[in-house]
Amino acid sequence: PKEPMRTAPSSQVYMVKVSYEQKPFRREVIRTYGAKITPSPSDTTEVGRKILAEFPGTGGSLGCAISEAVEAATKQEGYRYVLGSVLNQVLLHQTVIGLETMTAMDKYGIKPDVIIGCAGGGSNLGGLISPFMGRKLRGEADYQFIAVEPASCPSLTRGSYVYDFCDTGHVCPLAKMYTLGSEFMPSPNHAGGLRYHGMSSILSQLYDDKLMEARSVEQTSVFKAAQEFARVEGILPAPESSHAIKVAIDEALKCKETGEEKTILFGLTGTGYFDMYAYKAFNDGTMSDYIPTDDEIAKSLAKTPKI
Repeated sequence: PKEPMRTAPSSQVYMVKVSYEQKPFRREVIRTYGAKITPSPSDTTEVGRKILAEFPGTGGSLGCAISEAVEAATKQEGYRYVLGSVLNQVLLHQTVIGLETMTAMDKYGIKPDVIIGCAGGGSNLGGLISPFMGRKLRGEADYQFIAVEPASCPSLTRGSYVYDFCDTGHVCPLAKMYTLGSEFMPSPNHAGGLRYHGMSSILSQLYDDKLMEARSVEQTSVFKAAQEFARVEGILPAPESSHAIKVAIDEALKCKETGEEKTILFGLTGTGYFDMYAYKAFNDGTMSDYIPTDDEIAKSLAKTPKI
């Protein structure tokens, strides 16, 4: 007789509240695989209650969810916390993206001139560019690298390069990075994976050394680029990936104007089939842009540790 089916042990997932609300089908996929999912910030943790008291009604951020997940993991027997972005070991795992891309480029004798990726915490972009950056640093080849971030959460283009907490609740260690301040609360845009106050320490160093550029783009222009891409390529891209698509189109149009020939490589890192509420808002004309003021950013940065 067959053995009874074994189900995977349940996991506790803290999902950024705005993503929990905007991406209900992504939420249901997580539940289908057996996880218990809680919108963050929540009243289930001490740090969550503290954040809610300070920022009532907030849609949360990746920094909030990290704080709650760490607290939950440290206070429950048998639980471990796994971070999926920002830290060096995550970028190391993600380099499989860049290594596979480089192998394909080399196989067909293609050398990219411009390499573009979306940037939130940095693992996605770091994974794509790291092998190519290695060649650049060793003097073996030269590339133009462009990090693309949301104008609503512009840590590279408008942040400061300082030591800061990796999470909103200040339970994680400090890291030197470009940051908007760990208590910065991004507007509820639809690119949930990019709504993080800081940037990977490795990418921050590369940007500070001027080995990489950064651009910020508004979400309505991002979805316009996503729509054009979908109609031409037949692939519906994720909002996060569409940031890279937007700047890839910009760079291609520049070449069209100047007559210069360039090979443009960008990272298409996810499909948008769980983001249909976002596409609906764009198609209905109800999507808007929000760009934080200098005062908002300065107020958040004023709370970074004095080191």
